Amino acid sequence: MAKASGRDIRIKPKHAREICAVLKGMRLDQAKSFLEDVIQLKQSVPFRRHKKKQAHRKDLKQFKWYAGRYPQKAAARIYEVLTTVESNAEYKGLDVDLCRIIHISANRGRIIKRYIERAHGRSTPRNRHLTHLEIVLYELPS
Repeated sequence: MAKASGRDIRIKPKHAREICAVLKGMRLDQAKSFLEDVIQLKQSVPFRRHKKKQAHRKDLKQFKWYAGRYPQKAAARIYEVLTTVESNAEYKGLDVDLCRIIHISANRGRIIKRYIERAHGRSTPRNRHLTHLEIVLYELPS
């Protein structure tokens, strides 16, 4: 078993949650190719919980779903943590081709609050959302 985590990553927790739901149970090479396709806008991510006013995507028929998006930034950051857990697995002597993602979760981090000054003494919030990620790989017997 190999673990990796990313703390205070500058991605939205909603996007990270939807990506994590898709990646859970995938083999490592499948997950990496899926994230590469999302970054290149070839594959959309099904949004199951956060789906209000989401556009329908034709390529989500394989997931038996309709609403989806292309969260490129979140996919890129999750890809970085995935490569970290892959190197941890290699260091522990696991066979990376047989590894599956048995646990992947995204939790809300803190919100960095900033404000933009506006006319007439008003202000508009400009918040930065942070997310915590955890990934655990498990080598299945061949």
